[in-house]
Amino acid sequence: MTDEPLTRWQQLSQGLTGDDYQARFAELAARGEDVHGEASFVSTLVGPGARLLDAGCGTGRVAIRLAELGYDVVGVDVEESMLAVARRERPATTWLRGDLADLPAGVVERAPYDLVLMAGNVVPLLAPGTLPAAVAGLVATLRPDGLLVAGFGLDRLHLPQGCPVTPLEEYDEAAEASGLRPVDRFSTWQAAPYAERGGYVVRVHRRDR
Repeated sequence: MTDEPLTRWQQLSQGLTGDDYQARFAELAARGEDVHGEASFVSTLVGPGARLLDAGCGTGRVAIRLAELGYDVVGVDVEESMLAVARRERPATTWLRGDLADLPAGVVERAPYDLVLMAGNVVPLLAPGTLPAAVAGLVATLRPDGLLVAGFGLDRLHLPQGCPVTPLEEYDEAAEASGLRPVDRFSTWQAAPYAERGGYVVRVHRRDR
């Protein structure tokens, strides 16, 4: 593991721990803000009982909500402090440590998945140069007709400070090179129509083979 390239999250997080990250969302929830948009969106695509992979699961916020809704969820993340929070909050769910560009055996062994999710700016926070490998590896875990769903910022207002923009075209190229067909795109997890200048995209692709 020591030879893994650092993800941009590891480079930019500046010591932010899983507990710090969890506290941010707890504060948002306490203010009445919707912190389950990603899970609600996923629930419109596949029904309860489907097997899901939350790739870049962080503290497990989305995966835990999906598990509560009746989905069979596996979470994987590169940050141990994030996973420690996830394991504490829901020990019954499978949480695995690993880089998305080199998936751990536990993720592969539990395949195929009906849907793989990359929320929370996972795409632009990957280690530089690893997007094609990460997408290809995740696609390989999907069943035929399975879905890859990713949501990420397209401008600096929607990204962590210092995080470079990953153009949507670059992501789409990696997806299509891995055998995916574009299905839809939105500007929010609430399925608002996609706007070129909206600064955020939720992209849905399907595996046809």
